[in-house]
Amino acid sequence: MNIKNILATNLKQYRLQKGLSQEALSELAGLHRTYISLIERENRNISVANLEKIALAMGIDAYLLLKPQE
Repeated sequence: MNIKNILATNLKQYRLQKGLSQEALSELAGLHRTYISLIERENRNISVANLEKIALAMGIDAYLLLKPQE
């Protein structure tokens, strides 16, 4: 698995665990809904600043989005 795949998988998993739609998450993070969609489909690179925004919006530590699942 590459880092974009890990991020995409974790982002979607945590988002769904929190009961958030892509639109709801994007509003909380101050990002566009299509940006969240592109990340989850591995079609967009993400900056560290936006990674932090997404993690804060979901109430998790940013490193969890990059940590491979066992």
